[in-house]
Amino acid sequence: MISKGQIKYVKQLEMKKHRKSEGAFVAEGPKVVGNLLNAGFTPKIIFATEQWKDNSYAAQLVTDEELRKVSFLQHPQQVLAVFNMRDNLLPSAVSPLALALDGIQDPGNLGTIIRVADWFGLTTIYCSPDTVDAWSPKVVQATMGSIARVDIIYTDLVQLLSKAEVPVYGTLLDGENIYEKTLAPQGIIVMGNEGNGISQAVRPLLTQHLLIPQYHEGAESLNVAIATAITCAEFRRQGNLKIKK
Repeated sequence: MISKGQIKYVKQLEMKKHRKSEGAFVAEGPKVVGNLLNAGFTPKIIFATEQWKDNSYAAQLVTDEELRKVSFLQHPQQVLAVFNMRDNLLPSAVSPLALALDGIQDPGNLGTIIRVADWFGLTTIYCSPDTVDAWSPKVVQATMGSIARVDIIYTDLVQLLSKAEVPVYGTLLDGENIYEKTLAPQGIIVMGNEGNGISQAVRPLLTQHLLIPQYHEGAESLNVAIATAITCAEFRRQGNLKIKK
């Protein structure tokens, strides 16, 4: 049985200040929880119904009704786990091509971008301090487990990019057609805020301006997650990222 104290503890982790103070975050569902366990994340507690198939880790057995009391999902999925966060440190091996997110606000967008990065083999994402917290339940769920394989680093982008020794790419309306541009095998791709794009502080630090061409004038601007996917796909098409087997 889940205690009232346990329910309160899990629910508090929806708030960033509690995640930070506890050094913990919530993940749900066999796919997401399984990927985090396989990546070496340490669970503080696992709540699971009898349907959960992984017996490698000790879990507190709960009913479907009890799981609903702690879940952040409309339809809970067999297992919910609280994991210890990893330190926000530079990884030992930064991927040759990395993303830098400048003020991304929507949890769904960030989760999708992390998933896109994982798909295309980018293992490093730098985030400005005002980017939404990658460890919020909504973001973690939207990554579908990809957050286990991508290093998320919150840092001052101006300081980071001003010292960059690789090309710094950004998608702007005054950029060169991405499909006609030769893309370097190393670099940092900056993606901007949903409403305002790349900030005025970061724009002068871009060394390469890219444009995703619009083929129909009546179409709305691209969602930042979709734009990220298109950009990463073009780098991949040019052979700058190796497929992991």
